[in-house]
Amino acid sequence: MTETLHKNHDRYFIPGLSRGLKVLEIIAEAKKPLTIAEIGKKLGVSRSSAFRITYTLEYLGFLLTDQSGKLYSLGPRVMGLGFSYLNDQGIINIARPHLEKLRDLTKVSSHLAIRDGAEVLYLDNIAPNTSFVSNISTGERRPVYASVLGWMLLAGLGDSEIIDIFGDDEFTILTEHTPKTIDELIANVRKVSVAGYAVSRGFVQKGGSTITAPIKDESGKIIAVIDISGPDSAYDFEKMDSFYVPAVVETASEISRSLGYKS
Repeated sequence: MTETLHKNHDRYFIPGLSRGLKVLEIIAEAKKPLTIAEIGKKLGVSRSSAFRITYTLEYLGFLLTDQSGKLYSLGPRVMGLGFSYLNDQGIINIARPHLEKLRDLTKVSSHLAIRDGAEVLYLDNIAPNTSFVSNISTGERRPVYASVLGWMLLAGLGDSEIIDIFGDDEFTILTEHTPKTIDELIANVRKVSVAGYAVSRGFVQKGGSTITAPIKDESGKIIAVIDISGPDSAYDFEKMDSFYVPAVVETASEISRSLGYKS
C-alpha cells in the first residue's frame, strides 16, 4: 500500500521520536530482552545512538533493564498503554457478558484481570445477587507472585523473564501457600501452565477459594485471566472438578475465541 505523505512531511517528521517508537516495536516483536548492540543493528543506527534512545526510554519508564544493565525489555508505561488500548478495544465489554453468565451459573463473584508489572490488576468485578461476594474491587492491585491469577498471568514467560520482573525483591508472605523464593514461584507457574487452570483455597486469605483460567489473544499469548472467587461457603466442593472448573475454563475459552484465538 502506498502511503501519501503530508506536503510538509520532512519539516514535521521527528526522526528521534520515530526511532524511539521503533525500538519499542523491535523489542516487542523479539519477545525477549535485547542488548543495545542488537537494538542498534535492527534499528540501523550506531551503538552510541541506540544507547541514547534506550537511556531516554528507560528514564521515562518505557524500558527496563535486567540486573546486569545490559538487556532491555518493555517497561510498565508500555504495559499501561497496552491496558488502555485493550480497554478502548473492548476487552472488558467483550468479557463482561461471559462473566455475568458465569456469575449467574456459579452464584459466585467473577473477575477479569491482567498483569501490570509485578502486580495483578483487576479490570472488572461481577458480583452475584447473594451474600457470596468477594472482597475484590475493580482497579484493585495485588502482588502477582502471591495468587494463582498471578501465576497464570506469568505462564507465558520464560524463567529469566520472571526473574527480571522481581530482581532482588523479597516476597511478602501472605499465607503458607505464598512462594518464598523465585524458584518456588517458577515451579508454581509451570504447574498451572501445564494444567491450563488453577484452583486455590486460602492462598491469599483464609476461608476463600478461587478458580482461574487464562484469556488468550489471536496469537495464543496469555493477555488476561478470569476467575470466580468467594468465601468457601459459596461452593459445593464435591462439584469442584465436575462443575466449577469446567465452567471457568469454558468461559475463558469463549472469551479467547471472541478475541480471535483458535484452539
